[in-house]
Amino acid sequence: MGIFKIEGGISLQGEITPQGAKNEALQILCAVLLTPEKVIINNIPDIIDINKLITLLGNLGVKIQKTGSGSYTFQADEVNIQYLETEAFKKEGGSLRGSIMIVGPLLARFGKGYIPKPGGDKIGRRRLDTHFEGFINLGAKFRYNREDHFYGVEAADGLVGADMLLDEASVTGTANIVMAAVLAKGRTTVYNAACEPYLQQLCKMLNSMGANITGVGSNLLTIEGVESLGGCEHRILPDMIEIGSWIGLAAMTKSEITIKNVSWDNLGVIPNTFRKLGITLERRGDDIYIPAHVNGYEVKTDIDGSILTIADAPWPGFTPDLLSIVLVVATQARGDVLIHQKMFESRLFFVDKLIDMGAKIMLCDPHRAVVMGHDFKSQLKATTMSSPDIRAGISLLIAALSAKGTSTIQNIEQIDRGYERIDERLRAIGAQIVRA
Repeated sequence: MGIFKIEGGISLQGEITPQGAKNEALQILCAVLLTPEKVIINNIPDIIDINKLITLLGNLGVKIQKTGSGSYTFQADEVNIQYLETEAFKKEGGSLRGSIMIVGPLLARFGKGYIPKPGGDKIGRRRLDTHFEGFINLGAKFRYNREDHFYGVEAADGLVGADMLLDEASVTGTANIVMAAVLAKGRTTVYNAACEPYLQQLCKMLNSMGANITGVGSNLLTIEGVESLGGCEHRILPDMIEIGSWIGLAAMTKSEITIKNVSWDNLGVIPNTFRKLGITLERRGDDIYIPAHVNGYEVKTDIDGSILTIADAPWPGFTPDLLSIVLVVATQARGDVLIHQKMFESRLFFVDKLIDMGAKIMLCDPHRAVVMGHDFKSQLKATTMSSPDIRAGISLLIAALSAKGTSTIQNIEQIDRGYERIDERLRAIGAQIVRA
């Protein structure tokens, strides 16, 4: 198991380019199963979770060719559907949360799809009901083996379009249902659909393959089923979670950093949320420039003077994946912040590690924490800690880079699941970080 050794308290400087978006790539890669023709995908991040999914697709019989850095060609013209019932698949599929999204494409094209209970971050309950209720609405039969937690859906006579109101605006659930519906007979309407940029990207890709999806970017999608889809070429957006991570890193380490090619139009409220913490960031073309915050940053209060609350919400609200970053950045702000994590009940449990480093945080309950900023008058102290999940891991790494002394982060495989060559890229802007 790897570790990072980090010498903190050093200001960084330079440019950093965000990787391709992990959450988009998981959806886009599953969509290659919808056609026997070649699909070219560019800007795929080289991270553990994505590489696991590419391996899984290869084991399913998809022909895969790497054509350059982050660029691949996929052709699913000889899919081995029997692989889904092997012990190897049960082990492989169970290690990756994103594997759930192969079910929709397989169900649409081959009339069946199976998946073991998916893995992923241990951040609380992550239900799959939205996915399977959507498939059932399209005419699939559902079965579940409780002994080995194995899910299955089958539609021997094909899927039929339906009107559905999702019980939650699940991003992966919406993606799965849309991928199933594009080859269904007739019209499907999906209300309370997720509308994140990555879901919009999936819909645009499917339309370029010959699908007929309207309402893209809204919470009401209409899908007219087609008989087949063709190939296409698609480029993945930059990762908004990584962009938010670099904004937080710059502020915490009082560094002057330019984040390149961020796709500003797809960042939503992310820039303004960091501005509420007092962080200065400028738009320079499609880049974000963050000056060194030598005098710190002051939290803005609400109009009536009450404490600033930052909470997650479905898009276009603030993404839950960045709340951990906001929380750690708030530990050195001038002022107090209430962090309200609504969606996952275990995502704030890493704050004890920040408290050990000297942060002033009061955990109110599993969903809320009040952070009382130090205003850099008391520097965080180096320590040894373990990364519990991807987003907590990067937050602890940012804390370590700002702390006084040498910190050790264990279980860094969690960070590698979501961030490409992070130690190399941080060293390129002056960080003292060593992988051991």
